Amino acid sequence: MPTAIIAEDEAILRTQLATKLAKLWPELEIVAQVEDGAAALEALEEHAPDFMFLDIRMPEMTGVEVARHVGTRSRVVFVTAYDEYAIQAFEAGAVDYVLKPATDDRLSLTIGRLKEKLAVQPQDLTAVLARISEQLGPKRERLQWIKATVGQNLRLIPVCSGRSTVRRW
Repeated sequence: MPTAIIAEDEAILRTQLATKLAKLWPELEIVAQVEDGAAALEALEEHAPDFMFLDIRMPEMTGVEVARHVGTRSRVVFVTAYDEYAIQAFEAGAVDYVLKPATDDRLSLTIGRLKEKLAVQPQDLTAVLARISEQLGPKRERLQWIKATVGQNLRLIPVCSGRSTVRRW
């Protein structure tokens, strides 16, 4: 039974991808769903998946940085909103490069490619990942506050902190 990890910092997109994969490829076991690159590496070490679905721009570590650590231990599929890295990824042997939001038809094509790759050793993506990394620029930080103006008051609302407090300025 093939296994996979999904690394996507947007919870809605992560859940959507997992749901679509479950529907289109019921035999695939999603062994971990994580929200950043560091957690993706931990999941890689713990589960040794056949496939990793990586967003390119994530906090902590980008999908490109994660893929560098993957080497040939897993096959990488980039799932991202950035189309400018696709050619380089394919040239280096990435199994696929899916643009968000992924449609069922597009994921079906990806699943077909993944099934073909199960019998083949994953390719080393080191060279292309270095080129993509150079183009990515600075790391994206997590959104910590939403600024909202109510009348003359400015309120800072914490995002994903688990706190329900609102700061007023």
